[in-house]
Amino acid sequence: MINHIDLSTVLRRTVCDLYSNLVTRPTGAAVRTAIETQLAELGGRTVTVIDFSNVSLLDFSCADEVVAKLLLPYCDDCPPRDAYFVFRGMSETHLDALEHVLERHRLALVLQQEDGVPTIVGAVSVAERKVWEAVIELGSATCDEVARQVGVAAEEGDMLLNALARRRLMMKLGDQWVAVGAPA
Repeated sequence: MINHIDLSTVLRRTVCDLYSNLVTRPTGAAVRTAIETQLAELGGRTVTVIDFSNVSLLDFSCADEVVAKLLLPYCDDCPPRDAYFVFRGMSETHLDALEHVLERHRLALVLQQEDGVPTIVGAVSVAERKVWEAVIELGSATCDEVARQVGVAAEEGDMLLNALARRRLMMKLGDQWVAVGAPA
């Protein structure tokens, strides 16, 4: 199931009707709480698209509250639910604040660019990035196919795929691995 959350709508509903800036920690906490409430109502495996398109400004404290604190529970060994996230509509100014927060928390996320192509942003190793990009290129693949594509042993490929899955950047469907945000 794909769920879409327009942050500007959440912001207007929780903070102020005329507001399009995600600034201040209390604003970020209110928006994140509203998102978490919406996510709690969903069942099963979900991919949630969080859309920043109509958000004018994102400061460091809101990036920390809305993005980092939203993602952190899902990067645990026991996430609250089987949920994955794709972020869309981020400008360069959004990314300035966001990249700092992601690095500080050692997080990464899937960003859907304007042309629809997904990329990963944040704290990922070169090997993790290569594996993620290989799965994007292949569409979906077994561990052995990914390992061959990247040029690593199957055991290393398996380790990297599982590391990406724990960070909610990759999901396993049967014996196939799919990159979160990959075109269907």
